[in-house]
Amino acid sequence: MGRYTKILAWLIAAFVAVFALGAVFFLLFFDANDFRDDIAGAVKDRTGRDLVIEGDLSVAFFPWLAIEIGPTTLGNAPGFGDKPFAEFDRAKLSVRLLPLLFRQEVTIGTAELTALALNLEVDTAGRSNWDDLLADEAPGKTEAGSDSGKAVEVSGIDVSDTTITYEDRQSGDTYVLSGMTMQFGRVSDDGTPVPASGAFHFEMQPDKISGDIEMDTELSFDLKKSLVLFDGLRVKGVVEGIASSPTSLKFETGGIEVQTEKERVTMQPVSMTLLGIDLEAEVEPFSYSASVEPVATIRTDAFSPRSVMHLLDIEAPETADPVALSRVIVDAKAAFKTNAVEMTGVTIKLDDTTFKGTLSVPRSDSGAYRFDLGADRIDLNRYMEPAAEASQGARGESVPVEIPTDLIRPLNARGNLRVTAALLGGMEFQNVVLGLNSAGGRMRIHPVSADLYGGSYSGDVRIDVSGATPVLSVDEKIQNVNLADFTRALFKQENITGTINGGFVLTGRGDDMAAVQKTLGGNMSFQLIDGTYEGTDIWYELRRARALLKGGEAPKPVLPPRTRFSAISATGVVTNGVMRNDDLSAELPFMQMTGRGTVDLVAATVNYDLTARVLERPESLKNVTEAELNDFTKAVIPLKITGPITSPSVKPNVEALLKKRVEDEIKSRVFDKLLGGDKKTPPAGDPGAAAPVEGAPDETAPAEEAPAEQTEKEKLEDEVKNKLKDLFGT
Repeated sequence: MGRYTKILAWLIAAFVAVFALGAVFFLLFFDANDFRDDIAGAVKDRTGRDLVIEGDLSVAFFPWLAIEIGPTTLGNAPGFGDKPFAEFDRAKLSVRLLPLLFRQEVTIGTAELTALALNLEVDTAGRSNWDDLLADEAPGKTEAGSDSGKAVEVSGIDVSDTTITYEDRQSGDTYVLSGMTMQFGRVSDDGTPVPASGAFHFEMQPDKISGDIEMDTELSFDLKKSLVLFDGLRVKGVVEGIASSPTSLKFETGGIEVQTEKERVTMQPVSMTLLGIDLEAEVEPFSYSASVEPVATIRTDAFSPRSVMHLLDIEAPETADPVALSRVIVDAKAAFKTNAVEMTGVTIKLDDTTFKGTLSVPRSDSGAYRFDLGADRIDLNRYMEPAAEASQGARGESVPVEIPTDLIRPLNARGNLRVTAALLGGMEFQNVVLGLNSAGGRMRIHPVSADLYGGSYSGDVRIDVSGATPVLSVDEKIQNVNLADFTRALFKQENITGTINGGFVLTGRGDDMAAVQKTLGGNMSFQLIDGTYEGTDIWYELRRARALLKGGEAPKPVLPPRTRFSAISATGVVTNGVMRNDDLSAELPFMQMTGRGTVDLVAATVNYDLTARVLERPESLKNVTEAELNDFTKAVIPLKITGPITSPSVKPNVEALLKKRVEDEIKSRVFDKLLGGDKKTPPAGDPGAAAPVEGAPDETAPAEEAPAEQTEKEKLEDEVKNKLKDLFGT
């Protein structure tokens, strides 16, 4: 046996020696660079592209059959410019020789690729610069099972310093992966999973998002089914561009299946953390043959909007309720379209309010937000400024509410919001409908409608900040609103009941609401129906004033003091924040009133002069005497309304009454004394006669006086004037 063993060893040694000599001879007389043009020509024939091998081609022979290629460039597809489709600095591939020769086993060493630059492009017509490389071969060209029985194994793949650019001219999106390193473990055709890991820097335009990512997974290949499987993909890193400072990112899924022939991706449920928000998603299978537009059902855990605002370098507002804006949960089906993320089946729980509907978020700065949402109940007071801060500044002065110019000017949004119940101030609105249309610095809130205390509210609000000074315009109406509930909620007053109708069309300019109020112009109107004014008994005040004028004892008041009214109406013109009203009319059960005055909308005060006529309706008057009724029904009574809008003072104008009484008495005595009682002309100020209303025509005078009568009147007036001069010594 020893002898045969030695013979075998010598034979093997001889074979190796011959093989080695052959390899030396091959290396001495073979130059792989001689085939450079042949390789380039073959690539040109197959792809129509130019292959330029600028570096050397080197070949190793034993124990590995290895080839190493220096700097190489592959040209782009026609119509995509001169930029190379792919280029690299170095590539190396080696195959173990003896297993290939004796057992037909393909054992490849670690494949190496350095400084690969791959440029993927999609033109405006949707054509890609790699379509020609993936063209199907003619049927029957590839023999099925031709590689049957040949084992294939790759020890590993090492990719370093790689850059991949994807530019989609249809959508305007550009994605860049740079500084990429990828390591793959053993790859074989026995289906054993391949461990893979890598890291890269990425950039996304026009979103201006970038970051550094690390990832690891296990890959499996089923070449017969054209499948690539990712088992347990895990991604982590740091992202910039979505917050004021870099923020951490985590992404994990149980698996991804890529059908390369169908260009289709299927993913298992995904978990993700970004901006401190934990998110779960179920992604529907999607295609990557054109634009990638996946659809996913997403759910977030509860998160704090204030914390997110802090990460985004947005100052969280101070709110009346310090725990407001502390909890949000989002559930929606999101379709990631080219221009926007379109969400349907949206459920957003903000604190104690639930919103449901649809929402579209643009993926570019020029895009528009779209929404159609409904909410159950929201207390807006929780989200207002704290009461002390809203009403006073550092020194106690009033702080005006600014027009949010910086928010409105860039806002591009359109949508509708419906709210079952909304609290604002002390007011509660039901079935609120609000439409928003904002673009180019012009915001319109229309339609606006709501049920309000048994009646309705409707409005049209416009804010224009496209110019240097904001302009606010409003057109609002209320109809059949319960006046008691309305004033209680709005002014915290309980001094009036009835029904109110009203409206106003106003426009103002200014950087804050104080400036807008001072420049308001337009018109207003209101009508009060079938109510009472608590705290003032006009009938008692009239009786008390009469007693004062006659020197008698004031009557006893009827408590509680109140005045009933059938209707009160007015229309007015607003100039610089002050409404001028000349047609105030009031119908009381026992009285009719007319007058004029002003309402200062800035100071919230009223100043009205009224004239009242008591009607001969004793059944409507309490404790009236015949003398009182006789005096009041024959007189025109001046009234004065002054003070705050919320609690004005309504009293007879005693000064006007005294002045009128003195004038009437003087005129009566002068006529009796100076004219000897011969003149039958009644004194102009007969206490029993109704004084003319200012501006009203004299119904007792003829339309035109005869010249003789006019002359007689002038003579009488002159005579009276002269006698008065004598009487008063002037």
